[in-house]
Amino acid sequence: MNPAPHAPNYPIASLYVGDLATDVTEAMLFEKFSTVGAVLSIRVCRDIVTRRSLGYAYVNFQQPAAAERALDTMNFDPIKGRPCRIMWSQRDPSLRKSGVGNIFIKNLDKSIDNKALYDTFSAFGNILSCKIAQGEDGNSKGYGFVHFDTEEAAEDAIAKVNGMLLNDKKVYATKWMSRRERQEKLGNQIKKFTNVYVKNFGEDMDEARFKELVDNLGKVLSLKVVTSDGGRSKGFGFVSFETPEEAQKAVDELTGKEWNGQKLYAARAQKKAERQMDLKQQFEKRKIERINRYQGVNLYVKNLDDTVDDAYLREQFSQYGTITSAKVMMDDKENSKGFGFVCYSSPEEATKAVTEMNGRILVSKPLYVALAQRKEERKAQLAAQHMQRIAGMRMQQAAGQQVNQVFPQAGAFYMQPLAQASQRPFFTPQMQQMRPRWQPMQQQQQMRPSGMQMPGGGQVPRARGIRQVPPRGVP
Repeated sequence: MNPAPHAPNYPIASLYVGDLATDVTEAMLFEKFSTVGAVLSIRVCRDIVTRRSLGYAYVNFQQPAAAERALDTMNFDPIKGRPCRIMWSQRDPSLRKSGVGNIFIKNLDKSIDNKALYDTFSAFGNILSCKIAQGEDGNSKGYGFVHFDTEEAAEDAIAKVNGMLLNDKKVYATKWMSRRERQEKLGNQIKKFTNVYVKNFGEDMDEARFKELVDNLGKVLSLKVVTSDGGRSKGFGFVSFETPEEAQKAVDELTGKEWNGQKLYAARAQKKAERQMDLKQQFEKRKIERINRYQGVNLYVKNLDDTVDDAYLREQFSQYGTITSAKVMMDDKENSKGFGFVCYSSPEEATKAVTEMNGRILVSKPLYVALAQRKEERKAQLAAQHMQRIAGMRMQQAAGQQVNQVFPQAGAFYMQPLAQASQRPFFTPQMQQMRPRWQPMQQQQQMRPSGMQMPGGGQVPRARGIRQVPPRGVP
């Protein structure tokens, strides 16, 4: 059998095993996969810090035929109660990122799992991977991905499956695109929508009254008032119109409309991820505007006395320019934290205040005044200072190592002084402790040189090199 054109080159006998439970070990996988052939190695990928399983593993067989048997007979078999997903190991990520042969399917029934999706699309060609997107609870999100080994198989599957009924639901299949490609395709076009989000209509709203509110704006396909566990309205809901024009008309007419003493708000219904992205962009935009507005005019003042309040702080700094705000930071018990902020109307005034007030005694303490910094800037500055100190310490250590290389025993070097002719030998304290204090009597008698007799038959021992003077009264 000749390989298909543009088919990827797989490793000889290496398989990827995914969707594993966190407590699956290499021994369990060896016990299962060794039944189809000789296994060379198995590695369960784990977190480098916690050593917790990441939910996938690699199995390397000795023979390619054994790997192929495992892929054909064990795919979607349960391991520790969870069906595993097996495919050829692809070390090169360029195939996945290119999107060649990859399709996206949505509006799937919740009962369709990975195996059902694989069985449905395997008739169109060789499948490299097949996956249903799941939430944190393990339930299907209603869409999935199928990756074929050729673009022709993917196009054939899209042509035949798009619009087909699966479990009484019409599914949609299209070529997979990255998020960047989807955004480029949309460009600056106004997004067309048919679902409208409406809020601020109070707890008394029900679906019947909601239908009366939106019925004259267009053909309503469905609507929903979101309620709490007690059945009371949460104050918002959704309505779906037949055409985008009707949905846009509803947004224009409902926004700002008085209802039950409150002003309604209507907008295009967004998915959670899209809404979070929009909110993040708005937050970043406001943050940049705030930074630019207070750049060079906001001062940080610390080492404040406990008696200094907002009014006194403003009074002391007001002589250098127009103050837009002055605030002493307080804790939860309304006690001063010892620092605050003063904001001027122009950078020149702020610079003058820093020059005049920094180091000045206020009440009983010298002030520290500087331009206020954002948390990120302050962290970066402290990190840079820390790295400079570390670099200086390393340079000192390197210099010390060079000295040790020239004098390797300089730290513990000792030279015993040479005894001069006119001096007695020198003994260290350790050497003195090691010498026996008394010698055996026989050795003393043998070592005694002939000398003068002492009364009682004793002799006066002679020291080498030293003249002995006899005691007075001894002949």
